[in-house]
Parts: sequence; C-alpha cells; structure tokens
Amino acid sequence: MQIAYEHAEKAGIMGEIPVGALIVFEDKIITVTHNLNRLKHDSTCHAEMVAIRQASQILKNERLNNCELYVTKEPCMMCLGAIIHSRLSKVYFGASDKKYGVCGGSIDILNNFNFNHKPEIISGILKEKCSDQLSSFFRKLRSEKKIIGFLSDNSDSFI
Repeated sequence: MQIAYEHAEKAGIMGEIPVGALIVFEDKIITVTHNLNRLKHDSTCHAEMVAIRQASQILKNERLNNCELYVTKEPCMMCLGAIIHSRLSKVYFGASDKKYGVCGGSIDILNNFNFNHKPEIISGILKEKCSDQLSSFFRKLRSEKKIIGFLSDNSDSFI
C-alpha cells in the first residue's frame, strides 16, 4: 500500500485527487498508477480503472484471475463494477469514502447483490495515512477556491 500511497502523492502534485493503485500478480507488482481523470478529461480514469486496463494489457486477458488490487481509497460503484468484471481476487484499500464508497463506506454493494464474482475486500490498510492525504488535498483545494472567490464544498468525507 505504501507504493500506491506514493503514487497518490504524485497525483496530488499534478492536481489530481490523490488516489493511487497497483495490481499484484503472482507476488509481483505488474502495474502502479494513480488518478488521471483531470489530466485525461475522462471521468473513467480513476486509479483502479487505469490499473485494471494496464494489467489486462500486460497479461493479455480481460480476466485478472489471481490478481490483487491495492488502492488508497475505497472503490466507487464504477470501479467496483470493473473489479467484479475483471475477476480480481482481492481488493485492499486504505481510506473509507462516506460519499461514494461502495465497499461499506456509503453502502456495501457486494453484500446486497448476487454477483457471479465477489472479490475479497480488506479495508483499512494505512487508513489514517491515506485518509489524511485525501483530507489535506481537499482542504488545500477549498482554501485555494476561497482565495479566488469560488464557493467551496465539503468534500472532506474520508474517515
């Protein structure tokens, strides 16, 4: 998770929401990335989605059986859908997300539906560190928006 955290830090420096992700296959990291949605002008470029796309290309298979995802923030509904469809075996995440998290933060999708694949979810890995990273980013963003006259929102929803 520390490596994903470091990539989240890179994302924050680039102005992206600081979320980092990596995928492990056979005890080896095969891809490490971070959010790219602002840079790419693409709302589907969450760190998890980018990592899944890269891992699928590396393994030349849309099924990522026996792969594990590490991500610094709880997956949203879009990302969990991709996780399920790609057949990732385990997901480890750091910060919970009370607004968009679907692995228990806002809702728990996996316990509400009968999917044909359910990855094992392990939460709270470097929880405080990942949560602080996100909170600091949004605090700074709100502060900058106030300086230039924008209304700020309360995006600091990580525990």
